[in-house]
Amino acid sequence: MKLPVMPPVSPMLAKSVSAIPPDASYEPKWDGFRSICFRDGAEVQLGSRNERPLTRYFPELVAAVTAELPERCVIDGEIIIATDHGLDFEALQQRIHPADSRVRMLAEKTPASFIAFDLLALGDEDYTRRPFTERRDALVEALADSGPSVHLTPATTDLATAQRWFEEFEGAGLDGVIAKPLTVTYQPDKRVMFKVKHQRTADCVIAGYRVHTSSDDAIGSLLLGLYTDDGTLSSVGVIGAFPMAKRRQLFSELQPLVTSFDNHPWNWAAHDAGDRTPRKNEASRWNAGKDLSFVPLRPERVVEVRYDHMEGERFRHTAQFNRWRQDRDPASCTYAQLELPLAYNLSDILPGLAP
Repeated sequence: MKLPVMPPVSPMLAKSVSAIPPDASYEPKWDGFRSICFRDGAEVQLGSRNERPLTRYFPELVAAVTAELPERCVIDGEIIIATDHGLDFEALQQRIHPADSRVRMLAEKTPASFIAFDLLALGDEDYTRRPFTERRDALVEALADSGPSVHLTPATTDLATAQRWFEEFEGAGLDGVIAKPLTVTYQPDKRVMFKVKHQRTADCVIAGYRVHTSSDDAIGSLLLGLYTDDGTLSSVGVIGAFPMAKRRQLFSELQPLVTSFDNHPWNWAAHDAGDRTPRKNEASRWNAGKDLSFVPLRPERVVEVRYDHMEGERFRHTAQFNRWRQDRDPASCTYAQLELPLAYNLSDILPGLAP
């Protein structure tokens, strides 16, 4: 492979802002795996957000890139899985698997798509030092014949349209809106774009904690639960962004609530052999050696957290601490409090993007 921009490359990043800024190019924020695609003839590489190769996990995209993208190019985008109910991030996570046979089976069962939104190189030309408006125009032309697996993301410079996208597209599983300054050059690993994401709050039960990796007397993360209609406490996510002094304070405060698994709603003994966590067969797909065991707590303490949106029955991203809710009865912390976005079809965002 010999391209004007060679792998690995860290993608250009966005900083969070509370409102959509004016005078920019706006795009939907896709919820998938960020990836920079490198193609030089028959050679294709898919790089991840942290520069790890994703190529072997998406053989169908390698074939699609070869068929649908220019002969020599470097394109920034997002790997997604589209379904009839929107984007499916959980199905995307299943693709990160060591067994080649399973990867290929899932490639046929749940094929991925590539959403292109920036151009780093085309032919022998390096586009990274050109303003975004030029890169976008060249990307539109380069992807004129793409599809059905490679798609150009919608873009607009109209602020009202971007606001409508922000409000409507969440129902299809999208993550918010990205704003790109019109003159910005492509700057790897720099937060020179802007992102606006949905923020909501929920009152959750603290049902356990994990010890911090660097200290046995400090909290690493707190495990969050919500009650279902039948009274089952379901694991919904974690919070963990605390200063070290606060981690140690929480560790001391929570000791009176420590209990055994015999008296805990997430009882390991009731799981199959090998299950160690509230979610069946939970594991870290990016770090196979990561210890996900936890210390059980009596579910008596309530915390209000901030979250962006749900992925199935769990928070899509790590939730953020907001405040303690001593006034809330843990039993009142149910899924009923969560705001559900109105459904929206992916095909209305990108015609041709279909499961």
